[in-house]
Amino acid sequence: MITHDLDLSIEFCGVRFVNPFLLSAAPPTDDLDMVRAAFAAGWAGAVLKTTSVETERVELVYPMMSAVHADASRIIGLGNIDLISEHHIDVVEQRAATLKKEFPDRVVAVSIMGSKKEEWQELVRRLEGAGVDIIECSFSCPQGSMGEEPGAMLAQSIEGTERVTGWVKEAAKRCPVVIKITPQVASIVKVAEAVKRGGADAICAANTIPSLMGVDVDTFVPYPNVAGKSSYSGMSGPAIKPITLRNLAEISKQTGMPITATGGPVTWRDAVEMMLVGATTVQFCTAVMHYGYDIIDDLCDGLAFYLEEKGFDSPGAVVGKSLEHIINHGELRRDRPVISALIEERCVKCDLCYIACRDGGHQAIKLDRATRLPEIDSEKCPGCRLCVTVCPADALTMVEKQAG
Repeated sequence: MITHDLDLSIEFCGVRFVNPFLLSAAPPTDDLDMVRAAFAAGWAGAVLKTTSVETERVELVYPMMSAVHADASRIIGLGNIDLISEHHIDVVEQRAATLKKEFPDRVVAVSIMGSKKEEWQELVRRLEGAGVDIIECSFSCPQGSMGEEPGAMLAQSIEGTERVTGWVKEAAKRCPVVIKITPQVASIVKVAEAVKRGGADAICAANTIPSLMGVDVDTFVPYPNVAGKSSYSGMSGPAIKPITLRNLAEISKQTGMPITATGGPVTWRDAVEMMLVGATTVQFCTAVMHYGYDIIDDLCDGLAFYLEEKGFDSPGAVVGKSLEHIINHGELRRDRPVISALIEERCVKCDLCYIACRDGGHQAIKLDRATRLPEIDSEKCPGCRLCVTVCPADALTMVEKQAG
């Protein structure tokens, strides 16, 4: 149950969201009753899974999921070889119209893909007729060659990205157009600039990371095993959040375009981080597939308490606030030495800091034989922060090194 009183609404591309959280185009949005349940739970919007014209042949393969686990249960990376909805535009346009009628205050977006200009524009016209709020274009899954390299993602082509964005914007008379791009490029800024030149209203950044999720060392078949063969997956989940944050920051700093973020958020803190580096709204997928729609309560409560604690009156107040703190490596200060310091009452005497520093750092930590507490040699410690990173109890911190 949501307990806060703060207004969490935010505007993105002229569309009002009751909160900044929506479902990305993925399995949780590929069924009408599932999206109904999500909206009833409190999600502000949903991007219905990528659809196509009726003539597009869709043959899904199963199994399609695999994962990387941090421990026995927690998924840090979810691999998926699913690319597109099995439901064509005739089904999706009806679902969109139904959802808008039943949930008029929720944002209904639809992800589309086409193989030629006529298909992209037909999809736009039909979805606008169905009353959708936003059209998202999937440029980050294989779309066919369209004059580009066969099998490559559309957003891996600067020229193709700009051209197809223009096609979609030409057809869109009412709906904002959001282009979903891939992080699997040499320069995501150049792709974003092509989206901007094409006239799009916003960018969705970014998508999954092409990955090989693992290999069964007994059968030699990579995961997921589909009749003895496998393929590369799109990996989502918390493992890719740092990549997403970097891409968001670069796009925001270099283009200034509105962004809806996707790629790794699980908690409200993750979402706030993405907003701090330029995202206005945040899309969730893996977290919902792992923990369910009800995480929306924690997301909204956590965001509200954070905003109140920081003295902000709306989610929009945090968008982009961290960008000024991101500079080029060469501009970083080198005249302020730091050193690690022990918070003794927190130490659990696990020896991890000692081992890490001994074998991977600067051999600046010794163990007191009597207490087994780490002792930091201020002359050897350069302040690399490896010990802080491996400590499970937050018993180490960084402080400014005193002169002399």
